[in-house]
Amino acid sequence: MKYDALQITGAVLTALATQSVIRLLVDHGDTGLLGGLGPGFPALLTVYAALTTVGVLLTGWSHSRAKAPGRRN
Repeated sequence: MKYDALQITGAVLTALATQSVIRLLVDHGDTGLLGGLGPGFPALLTVYAALTTVGVLLTGWSHSRAKAPGRRN
């Protein structure tokens, strides 16, 4: 159950961060969820790309752990 929750969290993080990256690339002024922090375009793009990567890795890792051989439900 723990890995299922982590997988959902990773998927949501991936979806939100990817949407923010696309929004930022299309319209540099639309900074998304982290716009209130105040960094410029390159910093926000880097943060959103890093969050996307973390979300993908968390989802993949938790999926592989949830499907581990010998795991009882």
